[in-house]
Amino acid sequence: MNINMTPIKNDNVDTLRDISIETFRDTFGDYNSEKDMQNYFDTAYNVDELKKEINEQNSNFKFVFCDHKLAGYLKLNIGDAQSELKVKNALEVERIYIKKEFKRNGLGTFLINYAMEQAKRNGLSTVWLGVWEKNEAAIHFYKRMGFREFDDHIFQLGNDQQRDLLFKKTVR
Repeated sequence: MNINMTPIKNDNVDTLRDISIETFRDTFGDYNSEKDMQNYFDTAYNVDELKKEINEQNSNFKFVFCDHKLAGYLKLNIGDAQSELKVKNALEVERIYIKKEFKRNGLGTFLINYAMEQAKRNGLSTVWLGVWEKNEAAIHFYKRMGFREFDDHIFQLGNDQQRDLLFKKTVR
């Protein structure tokens, strides 16, 4: 299996929007109303918002390919691009999404290792992320990767307030 990544640029925004909606729906669609999901897509994944995020100098967006097929994407943030500043000297993994047909092929491990390398390269001491409290598979994965829960926050999805657990790992 050949895994590689490419930076996401403005001319990739439609592909980013499509994979964002597909992977978010696959992950959370069974647990949320279609109205709340569509509202989220319209606000978080509209072209203008995605271009703004792509062009944020403290964010790092990458597509991940498996055997030359688009398999997922990753969004990392440092400094004031982080969604929250609860952890000093840190890198945030804001989004890590893999298409369902590519799950369980080591891509999540590959992307987390990439995030850890980026944090180290930037002289940061911690990598952190949020995960929905009901996403047991992801929680198990992050714990297996050495992340430990340290806090929580509310993620607003339409009219539904959902609790995300925050996890962090020290960069070595």
